[in-house]
Amino acid sequence: MTFLLLFLEFFKTGLFAIGGGLATLPFLKQISLRYPWFTPNDLMDMIAVSESTPGPMGVNSATYAGFHAAGIPGAITATCSLVLPSVIIIILVSRALDKFRDSPLVKNGFYGLRPASAGLIFGAMLEVFVASLLHTENWSGIASLGSVINVPAIIIFLVLSLGIWKLKKLHPIVFILIGAVCGIVFNL
Repeated sequence: MTFLLLFLEFFKTGLFAIGGGLATLPFLKQISLRYPWFTPNDLMDMIAVSESTPGPMGVNSATYAGFHAAGIPGAITATCSLVLPSVIIIILVSRALDKFRDSPLVKNGFYGLRPASAGLIFGAMLEVFVASLLHTENWSGIASLGSVINVPAIIIFLVLSLGIWKLKKLHPIVFILIGAVCGIVFNL
């Protein structure tokens, strides 16, 4: 049953998450709330690991979640089911696109997907930003504002952002490693 649920959930994610790995985050969050495969806190770890390892973030996250749910067979099931809708759609679109390449309807349809994709990515970015820099679980009204703000994380974010802006020639892996060390040292 677990394999069927993994297949269905990640197939649905792959089918509707238009725009890449960050667009899968709202779907992954819902999966984390519905099933015991990973927690919302694990999701933040998945994002960090997926962003800093080779490969698409959505695929890395699906592999991670599938592995936690059912070991290596679960990882293979989740990864393949996430990718399968894209493979099917690409095959169908490539065959149809040759016939309708110059159609205004097709051009407008692809153009219309841009805002939806941007909205999914922006929403995912906002969720990661809030989860990383704020302790929303401490919110109990305006009086608790001081306990909600994660000061060390905000300082590290600002320092690394300034470093990225000022040291453009420095390889990005340096900033990834610095961020990882800061996360471990400050237990963020």
